[in-house]
Amino acid sequence: MLHPSYTDLMKVVNSEVEPGEAPVVNSRYSIVMATSKRARQLIGGEDPLVITKQTKPLSVAIDELNKGQIKIVPED
Repeated sequence: MLHPSYTDLMKVVNSEVEPGEAPVVNSRYSIVMATSKRARQLIGGEDPLVITKQTKPLSVAIDELNKGQIKIVPED
């Protein structure tokens, strides 16, 4: 099981949304796509944005998202 949970990650991503605006993320799919894209970037050689004990790229990507180091930008 992933820690933090999907709902916790969704709260972090949507924390900067003003009341009355549409949330940036409203499904697990968006979280999965964002973290997998970031994990592929890490595999490709990019440096992690957070210091963590995790070594797996997906775990590092989840930590980055949870700590607000990466943002999910809605497609227009």
